[in-house]
Amino acid sequence: MRVVLATHNAHKVSEFQAIIARVRPDIEVVAYDGPEPVEDGVTFAENALIKARAAAAHTGLVALADDSGIAVDVLGGSPGVFSAYWAGHAKDDVANLNLLLDQLSDVKDPHRAAHYNSTIALVTPAGVEHTVEGLWPGRLATAPRGEGGFGYDPVFVPAHEEGTPADGERTSAEFTAEEKNAISHRARAFVALEPLLREL
Repeated sequence: MRVVLATHNAHKVSEFQAIIARVRPDIEVVAYDGPEPVEDGVTFAENALIKARAAAAHTGLVALADDSGIAVDVLGGSPGVFSAYWAGHAKDDVANLNLLLDQLSDVKDPHRAAHYNSTIALVTPAGVEHTVEGLWPGRLATAPRGEGGFGYDPVFVPAHEEGTPADGERTSAEFTAEEKNAISHRARAFVALEPLLREL
């Protein structure tokens, strides 16, 4: 079975495929090749639904869309839904990360709490819609570390959780892809999405 992921981001497609394969190895995740809709929602759920509806309408396939970002406590939850555009409309990961670090340059470690949020929308061509959410708590490092992941991964230090790879010291960019895919915000959202995938 094929489902379309409403993104042109190859990293997300491979990440989704790896996570979904654990639950439904028969599902093939394909990238969306249509026009990008205007994401004018003010919440992750609104934007995820906008993207999933567009992908389902364009392809005639069951569509998944993820709207995700990082929320920093001391910034009142920002960048939040503006994570991908924090430094401007170019969607420049390096510029976004550098701007965030600059904004937090005088903030001491105890006040650098943050979390990743992933909201996943599932929309069928018949118009059935669902959204699920996953949160990944942690804090921000003062400088990038690691070669893996993308976006804010080089500065996001997941909170220590017993029985997981998260030790409270490594950034998510220092995790292997397998480690990250097991405990990330998207993996947590997929726990809630799993029953819906099983019904497809």
